[in-house]
Amino acid sequence: MGSELGVNPDSKPRVSYTPVSIWWVCWGCTWTTVIALGMAYLIAHRNTPALRVRGLALSLSAIVVLHIYWLSVQFGTMIGALMPGDVEYWIMGTYLPCGIALFHLSNSQFLYVAKLQRKYVNYDSRCIRPATSLRPKANVLCQFHRLGHTPKLFIIICISLLCQLTLTVLMWVISRKWHSSWGIPGTEVYGTEMEQKSEMGRGWEWWPGIFWQTFWSWIFAPIVLWKSRRIYDTQGWRVQTLGCAIANLHATPMWLVALYVPAMESVNQYWLPPQWICLSILVIEIFTIIIPCWEVRRRGASAERMCSLITQKKLQHEMAISRFNSLSPTSTIANTVTLDLETDNNSVNMISDARNNTLTLNSLDYILEQNPAPLQTFAALHDFSGENIAFLVSVSHWKSSLQQAIRNSTTPGGDCFTGLIREHFNRALRIYIDFISVYHAEFPVNISSKDLKRLEAVFEGPTRALYGDMRDVDPATPFEAPDNSSKARLSPASLEGPEQVSQVTNIFYTGDVPETFSTTIFDDVQDSIKYLVLTNTWPKFVSTLQSLADSSDIFGIDMKAV
Repeated sequence: MGSELGVNPDSKPRVSYTPVSIWWVCWGCTWTTVIALGMAYLIAHRNTPALRVRGLALSLSAIVVLHIYWLSVQFGTMIGALMPGDVEYWIMGTYLPCGIALFHLSNSQFLYVAKLQRKYVNYDSRCIRPATSLRPKANVLCQFHRLGHTPKLFIIICISLLCQLTLTVLMWVISRKWHSSWGIPGTEVYGTEMEQKSEMGRGWEWWPGIFWQTFWSWIFAPIVLWKSRRIYDTQGWRVQTLGCAIANLHATPMWLVALYVPAMESVNQYWLPPQWICLSILVIEIFTIIIPCWEVRRRGASAERMCSLITQKKLQHEMAISRFNSLSPTSTIANTVTLDLETDNNSVNMISDARNNTLTLNSLDYILEQNPAPLQTFAALHDFSGENIAFLVSVSHWKSSLQQAIRNSTTPGGDCFTGLIREHFNRALRIYIDFISVYHAEFPVNISSKDLKRLEAVFEGPTRALYGDMRDVDPATPFEAPDNSSKARLSPASLEGPEQVSQVTNIFYTGDVPETFSTTIFDDVQDSIKYLVLTNTWPKFVSTLQSLADSSDIFGIDMKAV
């Protein structure tokens, strides 16, 4: 039978410099370098849309922990005979389950993000959500239920890992394999030093270390796959989940076969039993590090091509602006972007030949103004960037309604005009809370720190007046307002007591409107997000439309079925 690090009774207590051991050490160092460079590349590009939605810190932490276990196995053939008999037991009992748990916690974000993004399909900026209930302190269970998805799942996994670590310690304590003077009688091993080490490398004591790998691979991962069966994202997240789930299925069965089937002894000389687990880790690292690096690089090149195309088409768009504005409101996107095509072409060829014309800011603006629903649905359900489209549409509606209201106002500077400004400030405040605030927005849009500070100077004070200072709230109860939170600026309807607050549907800020507030307050951010959509989401949306067989009525497309 085999042993965890390939130690057998004939092994010598020295470093093994065989071609096999040298190969594995060189391979381990080379792949470690590749992974380190890949992680550095991802960290350097962490603000790109594809990485920002993934929660990079959690996935990279999982890779680091798993790679420590993986690297220890690569050195096993060379120094396994010199290592104490229980070293690999502790490494497998701690690093492996912890890394697997962190990875699946990171991967489960896929389902949570997809679920949250669905709200942007029918998002309406004119609907004002109720204020957060000022609930009194509750017990630990209630606080746990109020936590977000990630903190809640993280706590569950930490408790599970604590139980697993307790079992690992318990197995080590009760077995006399590693300490012959105490433990349960009958669990000791006899023979020479190498014979004892060979027995230490297998046995019932190892089951806590492999249990979690089995649980995550054969129970948790299939559940995630089943729940994600109807999600087709453009981020490659579903493919990663599928690939890693399949790659982990063989690990535990093959590890057991290698340890307990005598016919595998010849294989174990070149391929240690834990290498079957390391093969799964290798696939995980490829899907988590290598493929995202390639994806970031590919999208960066695509963005550069888009910039070049925008520059080339700028003059053409200026010349065609009069023809563009002459189109009727009921014209479809196919009409707006195929002005130079012959009318007798079929619709599929029209979309294909006009691709370069669709990938322009004018085309994007037209869709955002006339019918953003297909693009918004695509961004939310497939690109996981629905907040960007919802933000652009909300700002556009807000600006147009404010400008129209100012034009219709007959008494500028009067009480009615002041109330009008206050009403639209509240709508702007809602946009800030839903899309920009780092303390309240579920998916804050990706803007520069300069723009963020400028908007915080205008809106953060009123936001704290309505919802309290989230920075002073206990992280365990993020939706509880502090006892000393300001209530002076709340409207009377929101001060009727905790039991009434949850029923309030019209939260209104009645304080002073900052002097820096104007109709152009969101202009810089709007331009930034529009450019982000133009170079990321918009090309994928156009490509998806081109792949459809029926492109005669683009506005009628059901993007949920794509």
